[in-house]
Amino acid sequence: MRLYLSSYKFGNFTDELVKLVGTNKRAAVIMNALDYGDPVRVSQSLEKQIAGLASLGFAAEQLDLRNYFGKKDELAQQMKEYGLVWVHGGNSFVLKRAYEQSGFDLIVADLVQKDELVYGGFSAAVVVITPTLKGVEIVDDPDIVPPMYQNEISLQGLGLIDYVVAVHYKSDHPESSAVDQYVEFCEKEKIPYKTLRDGEVIVVRGSDTRIHTL
Repeated sequence: MRLYLSSYKFGNFTDELVKLVGTNKRAAVIMNALDYGDPVRVSQSLEKQIAGLASLGFAAEQLDLRNYFGKKDELAQQMKEYGLVWVHGGNSFVLKRAYEQSGFDLIVADLVQKDELVYGGFSAAVVVITPTLKGVEIVDDPDIVPPMYQNEISLQGLGLIDYVVAVHYKSDHPESSAVDQYVEFCEKEKIPYKTLRDGEVIVVRGSDTRIHTL
């Protein structure tokens, strides 16, 4: 299993991402956590992700999970092409809905656990692969439901890691003050957690987990 989990954008350790992926430099960029946002700004953010990945040697393209809602088999076939899936941050609950409705949650968990794909991303991308989204409503609005999306959502995360991650911790980010409250919630509820400041990343390679701090 290979994971590159960043608090914000690509983080300060992109050389680790390049080493993690290996030879298959085809990358899928998932922007669905921003499906509620301004389309122009989302398009600009997509261009920045593709350009950033290109600077690291990746050939990246958008993979819009909305095109695969109810089409899990088609998505599974498409996912075989990539060496990396890069997931943009945004609203964790919107992203989780997209994962569920497309079957991406099951597909990516299978591919990652077989070590056939690297999962990378930042912010919401990290939140949804933890054991639970319980308490994340302190930071993200769970009631944002964009067109094509269902209200129903499971608060159970993908469980690719066995702790939750408080992203944007003690950072110059609009959500940072709410993240402090989220950490307090985790401590009160005895939920295992790690914190990431913007720029920091968690890199998982098999049984080896390393937190790259600033």
